[in-house]
Amino acid sequence: MRLKYAGLKVGAALGALLLGVGSGALAQDAEKPSFEPGIVDESRITIQSFSGAFLAARAAELDDNLDKAIEFYKRALAFQPDNTTLQQSLLLALVADGRMEEAIPYADKLKSEPQVERFSRLLLAADTLKDGDYAAAERWLKLVVESDLDRLITGTMTAWTKLGQGDSAAAITELEKLDGPDWYPLFTTYHRALIEAQAGNVKEADAAFNRVFNELTPRSVAPYTLGRIAESYARYLISQDRRDEALEVLKKAEENGGGVASVGLLRERIEAGEEVTVAIPNAAAGAAEILLNVATELAVGGGESFVRLYLNIARAAYPDNDAAIVQLAQVAERQGQSQKAIDIYGNIGSDSLWSRFASFQIGLNLSDLGKKEEAVSHLNDVLEQDPSDMRAYLALGGVYASDKNFEAASELYDRAVEQIETPERQHWAIYYQRGIAYERIKQWEKAEPNFRQALELYPDHPQVLNYLGYSWVDRGENLTEAMDLIRRAVELRPSDGYIVDSLGWAHYKLGEFDEAVEHLERAVSLRPDDAVLNDHLGDAYWKVGRKLEARYQWSHALTMEPESELKAEVERKLEEGLEADEPKKEANAAGALGAGETATDAASGEVQSAPMSEAPEVEVETIHVVQPGETLHSIATKLLGDGKRFRELLELNPVLKGNPDRLTVGQELKLPAEAE
Repeated sequence: MRLKYAGLKVGAALGALLLGVGSGALAQDAEKPSFEPGIVDESRITIQSFSGAFLAARAAELDDNLDKAIEFYKRALAFQPDNTTLQQSLLLALVADGRMEEAIPYADKLKSEPQVERFSRLLLAADTLKDGDYAAAERWLKLVVESDLDRLITGTMTAWTKLGQGDSAAAITELEKLDGPDWYPLFTTYHRALIEAQAGNVKEADAAFNRVFNELTPRSVAPYTLGRIAESYARYLISQDRRDEALEVLKKAEENGGGVASVGLLRERIEAGEEVTVAIPNAAAGAAEILLNVATELAVGGGESFVRLYLNIARAAYPDNDAAIVQLAQVAERQGQSQKAIDIYGNIGSDSLWSRFASFQIGLNLSDLGKKEEAVSHLNDVLEQDPSDMRAYLALGGVYASDKNFEAASELYDRAVEQIETPERQHWAIYYQRGIAYERIKQWEKAEPNFRQALELYPDHPQVLNYLGYSWVDRGENLTEAMDLIRRAVELRPSDGYIVDSLGWAHYKLGEFDEAVEHLERAVSLRPDDAVLNDHLGDAYWKVGRKLEARYQWSHALTMEPESELKAEVERKLEEGLEADEPKKEANAAGALGAGETATDAASGEVQSAPMSEAPEVEVETIHVVQPGETLHSIATKLLGDGKRFRELLELNPVLKGNPDRLTVGQELKLPAEAE
């Protein structure tokens, strides 16, 4: 979808308003008001002038602290009460924070200001929609200046006001007048389906729903948009007693990436024979729906300021809009405002499709606030209410994982798997997370089958491909297949810095340092502020002799507040460099380096001739015969005490040609002298 680009154009026009006031706002300080505003804020800065209050408001807004921004904007208005630009900033801050009753008087004052009318008039329209005054709402939806996005919103909302006034034909005509960019038809066709359904025009509603769901949504929309359209379509079909068709729509949505929480829960309700109502019960809900749709698509591009504005106006028009409430909470989560997210989720009613999802998220946000015990208790209560709900296991397991309690996580996922009679695609995450838990507690023999099961259920999931592939590389097993999995993950998620990092680090672990540098540089370009990725690139630079750049990357990693273990390791490397492993040469995927080839000195970074004959000699006193089920890693673990020493076995046994996959049952392996 290209809607996000339209949003960016709107952003260029409104950016100053969303972030603060225009350049003229600080032209002069008005005289102090009659009261003394010398109030000390939380940072102990005394606000004694208009400019001080304004700058404090701007700083708070840029910090996403809307409460403080509103407080300081109000203080600034005490100095300049007629400052229109400042009123605009306050209006937008109030709407973004969901304080609609406070915002309405400012919206009324600014209803004729072209720079902000797109929001002031939308809010005034929403306020009248809530009261069922559709004629008044229609009058508010006329703007002097309109972008493509504004026209889509006001035109669609106007269509709903026509329906609210009892004229469905005029509503459809209003939609047909909306001729615009190539992303218009998705929204206009969807809303035509909803209006035709409300008007009782079954044939026309069927045609519109079929087109939007089967022709337009496959053209790449946000998962929430696809899920929302599927939910509305399925609810409509249920209202027509077409249960099987409704279930087929929901199934297709889940298979095509629209399996948001409400879709699965709606499917379960239909299968259980529970009552299901239509998604859009009245014209006010329909008018709010276009605001929800636009916000959903804009959220993909990260336009949080616009997303909050549209979602809160949608709630003003139709307060029972649970889908908008959930997305508002998710905005708070993305901004690290866990307590605010909990407060927003608290508005979801117990009978809502989103009720259990909200409960899960409350638990996860409690965990993010450091309230681990409270989070575990809360999520255990949710799990007890329905022990078959896989989402509850994933939520509680996420809390255990964040606390690095993988033993408890593995036991929890064991309980989850016991609830699964026949594994299906939607269960992939349970097996994947169980695999991670077992891998973290060093029970690879249990972890690997879970990763394989997850891949069987969801063959092309990038995270599973990446995790299993890298684990094999790290263990020196199935190297050819491992690299294929990681490369496939990169193909599927070429812009995921973490997955690209895995490919680079896999090359590093195999001694392919030039290839490692290539991929790790790209990973850092995708995730420049990640300490681990910068550390990895520093290691790779060191191995290819680019020592100055290596130290720069390590130093840069330290500025990112890495975890204590990584911080200590990076500080050690800055002082000592990488541990010296010369003059012995390292194996790579093609085989051990031959005599006379060059190797990079890990201590000095200098390239020098390092024939194998000059490497430290390893006495060989023992032969091991490979048994069924053994791998090079398991042999190294059993006989050398450390699975990562499989590389020594590669060097001692040229017959393997550097590839652990060439190991065969009955093969005789040379072992180091200390092997048991």
